[in-house]
Amino acid sequence: MLTKSTQYAIRALVYIQLQSYNQKRPGLAEIAKEIEAPEAYTAKIMQILTKHKLLSSVKGRGGGFFFSEKEPETSLYSVIVVMEGDSCFTSCAFGLSSCSSSKPCPLHDKYGPIKEAFLKLAQEETIQTLAQKIKHGDAVINLL
Repeated sequence: MLTKSTQYAIRALVYIQLQSYNQKRPGLAEIAKEIEAPEAYTAKIMQILTKHKLLSSVKGRGGGFFFSEKEPETSLYSVIVVMEGDSCFTSCAFGLSSCSSSKPCPLHDKYGPIKEAFLKLAQEETIQTLAQKIKHGDAVINLL
């Protein structure tokens, strides 16, 4: 449902949040290793996230990636929209350019509630709530 880039972005942000609980700023190589992603690919994703101000970074000794304390919690919705737009929340599952209740595609009635539930989940869950689940041992970020 989500692109690999978006999956990596979410995993990277959760990992950075986990590290921030210990006042650490992980670097690119560390993040790539922890989210099990190629380093060059991770670098492009981190560039996108910092460009859209979902994340901050500092270069050099003592640098790394971190969340600005001024910023509110980061919703999954905002990460998904930055990484791939809002089409996964708005587009037709059958691929039609126009799909509605009055002119439904063959999947409209069954897919509509799924799409609405996914939108609600993306708006309610945050990077911080996901990190808390991992911190408390209720979830994992990788299988290493």
